[in-house]
Amino acid sequence: MVNSIDSDLLIVGSGLAGLRAAIQAAKVAPHIKIAVISKLQVMRSHSVSAEGGTAAVLYPEDGDTIESHVYDTVKGSDFLGDQDVIEKLVSEMPSEVYQLEHWGMPWSRREDGRIGQRNFGGYSFPRATFAQDKVGFYEMQTLYDTCQKFDNIEFYNEWFVTSIIHDGQRFCGITAIEMSSGTFYTFKAKALIIATGGAGRVYSFSTYALASTPDGLDMAYRAGMALKDMEFVQFHPTGILPSGILITEGARGEGGYLLNNKGERFMKKYAPSKLELASRDVVSRAMITEINEGHGFKHDTGVDCMKLDLRHLGKELIIRKLPAIREISLKFSGIDPADEPIDVRPVCHYMMGGLHTNIDGATEIQGIWAAGEAACNSVHGANRLGANSTAECLVWGKITGELAAKYILDGKPSVPFPLHLVANEEKRIYDGIFRGTGSVNPYEVRQTLTEIMNNKAYVFRNENDLVDGLKLIRELKQKTWKHVDDRAKEYNTNFTNVMELDSMFRVAEVILMGAIWRKESRGAHARTDYPDRDDKNFLTHTLVYYDTKEPVIKTHPVTITKYKPVERKY
Repeated sequence: MVNSIDSDLLIVGSGLAGLRAAIQAAKVAPHIKIAVISKLQVMRSHSVSAEGGTAAVLYPEDGDTIESHVYDTVKGSDFLGDQDVIEKLVSEMPSEVYQLEHWGMPWSRREDGRIGQRNFGGYSFPRATFAQDKVGFYEMQTLYDTCQKFDNIEFYNEWFVTSIIHDGQRFCGITAIEMSSGTFYTFKAKALIIATGGAGRVYSFSTYALASTPDGLDMAYRAGMALKDMEFVQFHPTGILPSGILITEGARGEGGYLLNNKGERFMKKYAPSKLELASRDVVSRAMITEINEGHGFKHDTGVDCMKLDLRHLGKELIIRKLPAIREISLKFSGIDPADEPIDVRPVCHYMMGGLHTNIDGATEIQGIWAAGEAACNSVHGANRLGANSTAECLVWGKITGELAAKYILDGKPSVPFPLHLVANEEKRIYDGIFRGTGSVNPYEVRQTLTEIMNNKAYVFRNENDLVDGLKLIRELKQKTWKHVDDRAKEYNTNFTNVMELDSMFRVAEVILMGAIWRKESRGAHARTDYPDRDDKNFLTHTLVYYDTKEPVIKTHPVTITKYKPVERKY
């Protein structure tokens, strides 16, 4: 008999979106049981790594407007963002900044005492609300502290969720492993919010925490929900070498320069009006173009890179506004950015794609919502502007938490729990993986998979590389890596790592198939063989559904309310 836990609302993932959802649900329905389930301890969630800012229009009296933030985001999305969703993000955000303030968020301040905002790429106004360069950490701490005020929020730290159980129409529960004991459980509940973050660890050069694997996306995909726009992967211009750890866009927002080996601020060629503060896809392509033309530097590891120069900002400003960046640079490169430039290169940083939802975060299955980077409500389209992701987590954390709580309060009669699906899942993970046999090292396979993605689906793409990448990944998948050498029950990370790898294969395949299908260049998806945007054939979202033979690609319309697509220049 499988162990079972009963709850009302399950929130899988304990980053910004998950915690914001828990607080809102607890406020709306103080008597329902809310379980926040995470494969990490809460404050290890990758949201703590967000550095630069959270976008909001706070000072209309200084000239900023809601309309300007909407248009900047639409343009940033290369006109693939759903404009009604973007309007919702922008109009809800100011109150979220003030809500965090009331809960104790230590926002940085201007000289006059008002909340501080800095320039960020692609914006026509400084609207990245910041707290030094540790925004995610302070936001997480504020939300986690606030969660402690509610008796009906319970945290399940270090549980690995393996599948979603539903009856074809409605949500019934999940299956999960308690990592400390190795025991397999079901959680039965009325509603679910998926807030498991991004899938960036399918690339080896990545700003993501090692835990940021696509298990959350994959369990929804296997349960029949579509993954949307997964070909759009954001490469942040400034990953520090050799680790790939993020150097915040705030470093350029505070006035940092990008330099080539001739000492030129080369962005004047590519984005004359915005320079280093053009949108991320534009800056990343410019850097790789410069490198391809022989204007890059060689890092000690042999990797090509560019230089990020902060010296002219002065040590005092760097210590006051960018202390974490200085610490990262000293610790991981041995360089003090006050004294010499930092070696940087475009790095996998964000997935614009995710689980297909509507404007309210609802998925295709009744009783299931998704929020944050795991969701694709199409707010970012083909390219996300910096500081809009922490904003998205807060806004849709609140929205989904509220809607899920109200859905539970409506008291729909519960559906019979499909136990045969639990038995199938137990068989899949224990017989198929834990007790599997094989001679191939899964950790070497994982490394190979992530390097294939780096090499074949990076900043610039083409048909040959993408098709070759898909072929290599499918060949790799056939090898005998599905086995676990560690037989321990307690804290068997070998087991969870191989389950993560299983998810990585399916999601990497979706990214590559979407990228092959989309024969155009739009936002972060830049094809050298189709260099132009093609609104006639590809002004559409991609939906990919799981099928045992081969994933099925469908399309979904883009919502355009006010802004017709035009050529995008910075």
